[in-house]
Amino acid sequence: MTILNEILEANKDFINNKERMDSEKFSKLPKKQVAIFTCMDTRLVDFLEPAMGISRGDAKVIKNAGNTLIDPKGGVIRSLVVAIFLLGVEEVFVIGHKDCGMAYINEPDLIQKMTDRGVPQEVIEDIPDFSEWLGAFKDPVSNVVKVTTEIRNSPLIPRDVPVHGLIFCPDNGQLEVLVNGYE
Repeated sequence: MTILNEILEANKDFINNKERMDSEKFSKLPKKQVAIFTCMDTRLVDFLEPAMGISRGDAKVIKNAGNTLIDPKGGVIRSLVVAIFLLGVEEVFVIGHKDCGMAYINEPDLIQKMTDRGVPQEVIEDIPDFSEWLGAFKDPVSNVVKVTTEIRNSPLIPRDVPVHGLIFCPDNGQLEVLVNGYE
């Protein structure tokens, strides 16, 4: 059985769960009026939000590899603009995590894996600054502070929206404030 077939079977079971189907309907507007920008790490799934007291319908969640901000007008900022101006978000949380894989990327090894799987070398070389595009960093704490500052300083984000920076432990769920957006 393929992964797609497993997912489709699980979806059938999910849809056929009458108890779940009769549950509360949710708005597209976040109840807690917050946006969370975090990493796509699998250890955070069904762990980060509960550790924050966030449930389904409470927050807008934006994820990418390493919660990095590569383009100051790109997808992350665009998503935050929509969340703030159209969906009622009033606070932003940038949440990195300890032991983030983006801090351990070996670029030559990654490039080799890409070319081994058929990505043409000239396509990789056409990326002006592969290292910057990739968004790798040495320290997750420094990355959170950097990204929080970049979002706070974006002319597209209103000054009255607090932007907080936190680091999360994927082992025990502890949050630590690095940047308090109220200060």
